[in-house]
Amino acid sequence: MSSPAPITPDIKRVVVHPLVLLSVVDHFNRIKNQRRVVGVLLGSWRQGILDIANSFAVPFDEDDKDTSVWFLDHDYLEHMYGMFKKVNAREKIVGWYHTGPKLHQNDIQINELIRKYCPNSVLVIIDAKPKEIGLPTEAYIAVEEVHDDGTPTSKTFEHIPSEMGAEEAEEVGVEHLLRDIKDTSVGTLSQRITAQVLGLKGLHSQIENISSYLQKVGKGELPVNHTIIYQLQDVFNLLPDVNVSEFVRSLTIKTNDQMLVVYLASLIRSVVALHTLIDNKVQNRDLEKQEGKEKKDDKEKNKEKDKDKNNDKDDKTGDKKDDKTKDKKEDKTKDKKDNKTKDSKDSKKDAKK
Repeated sequence: MSSPAPITPDIKRVVVHPLVLLSVVDHFNRIKNQRRVVGVLLGSWRQGILDIANSFAVPFDEDDKDTSVWFLDHDYLEHMYGMFKKVNAREKIVGWYHTGPKLHQNDIQINELIRKYCPNSVLVIIDAKPKEIGLPTEAYIAVEEVHDDGTPTSKTFEHIPSEMGAEEAEEVGVEHLLRDIKDTSVGTLSQRITAQVLGLKGLHSQIENISSYLQKVGKGELPVNHTIIYQLQDVFNLLPDVNVSEFVRSLTIKTNDQMLVVYLASLIRSVVALHTLIDNKVQNRDLEKQEGKEKKDDKEKNKEKDKDKNNDKDDKTGDKKDDKTKDKKEDKTKDKKDNKTKDSKDSKKDAKK
């Protein structure tokens, strides 16, 4: 029976910091002619958790036709690590990365080179151009697999869980970078649904991988790995028997209850929408009445203003006429006085003569 023996210590999961992702994406965008880029990961181990906090790029090239022909500048690696060590001595080489997006045939050979600087080397594949929403990292550790036929052991990669993690300062920086593209209208419910959809997609992908593996084993394309077969058997044993009448009845009752809740929610939403429509119509009617009343009041005010203007004009015209009549009377009176004065002067002159 073949049994993989891990080379690395017991690592429960790998935590990748945002700074590493930003550095890898920048490295990938700068090197446009290559299918993938390679770099070194820096971090530390603590209680079975590998914390990857930093990274740096390493010159790398490979032959597209012959995967066994590749080059990694280890002199540059040593020089860069020496400078990083001066800045932060706690960060050590914990593994390496490439942009994949899948495992390559020469990854084992590259991992052997990295093991010279870190015996417990971990490979993290970071997809710089993810096609689907989800975690863009996949972590692997090197294991030695013992074959049943007594042939020498061979090295392969074993998948380990990975996740994103950040310190408080990094979270603030990430929020600052994402504030322009973050959709504030997305609520917790949509986020939960998105997480469930991603989980179902991941489950579907794993089931497809299991089916493909079993088909290849059945056709003789892959050797039988009893450890994997036993694990799959344990998974199948945990599945419930869907043909039991009691299980079918329980599932039907639960489904009916859920559908009833959905129906009631839809009915309540329809009633609320209907009430909202009626309220809107009532509000619109009241607004139209108020606008009509305001227009009517404005018309009456304008009429009163016009009447006041006409009265003012009539008053001004009457005043002008009175002034003219008064002026005429004054002129006549003045003329009479002048005539009388003249007559008296003439009479005096005649008397003197």
